Amino acid sequence: MNAKKLRRIYAQGYECHSFTYTLAILGDSFVWMRQAPAESIHAIVTDPPYGVKEYDPEQLEKRANGNGGTWRIPPSFDGHRRAPLPRFTALSATERERVQRYFYEWGALALRMLRPGGHVFLASNVYLSQLVFSALAEAGLEFRGQIVRLVRTLRGGDRPKNAEKEFADVCTMPRGCYEPWGLFRKPLPSGMTVSDCLRAFQTGALRRKPDGSPFEDVIPSGRTSRQERRIAPHPSLKPQNFLRALVYAALPLGQGVVLDPFAGSGSTLAAAEAIGYAAVGVERHPEYYQMSQQAVPALARLSTPHSQLQLPFV
Repeated sequence: MNAKKLRRIYAQGYECHSFTYTLAILGDSFVWMRQAPAESIHAIVTDPPYGVKEYDPEQLEKRANGNGGTWRIPPSFDGHRRAPLPRFTALSATERERVQRYFYEWGALALRMLRPGGHVFLASNVYLSQLVFSALAEAGLEFRGQIVRLVRTLRGGDRPKNAEKEFADVCTMPRGCYEPWGLFRKPLPSGMTVSDCLRAFQTGALRRKPDGSPFEDVIPSGRTSRQERRIAPHPSLKPQNFLRALVYAALPLGQGVVLDPFAGSGSTLAAAEAIGYAAVGVERHPEYYQMSQQAVPALARLSTPHSQLQLPFV
């Protein structure tokens, strides 16, 4: 399926931009997912904003001004400044309830959009993953495990705030060395096997790596390269080598449509472009939607060999 056909099916009157195989849409994903054709998506790969205050306008302004707010502004190391990170440990009980409600509602919309057997790959973090994953399971998605992205996140490992010298040998949380991605599946129809689902809906399983070995749930990744961050300066940009591995695995037969409902600067779309998959990305922030129009083709052209995925990209 090419971008022209995607536009006919999914534009729904929204402003959108076509690439070769993918389509970027400017809009609120909750509204769009209520209107788009039901059971037309084969997989979802996304890094959500968690529905909490880190992407509220006032918090984005604080981050841009270097004031932090809910964003942790890391110090420079070895002359290099790290990207800001949301401080999820700062969430109150009310905000945690907001997260749970947000993902329950979003999970119901994902169920509506996915074909039976379609998978969801959803980025999280060690602090909120239990809350987020349980909300998606309560909404009706099957929890199928986690994909562990091995990466030093710079989260955790801090001494007690305002008492660093007094408790110099203490850290309040472990230093993060991995990022958990929840793996979920829309339930198969009653009595249907995986092979039945593959024949009927092209879903229900994961695609093996190009060498025939199984897709693995631990992926050495590293941090997003400077080159990619220069192309797409989004605060939560994931590396292409990692995203291409996920997107490739998401369509077991290499057929169908991948959705990223929180598309940001288009890194998931770029991964789909690189391997020739059809994909739709929805982004509500105009600045990131505009950024994606240049970032998607530039990211897709990058050569990024990966231990899990070695194939000649389209």
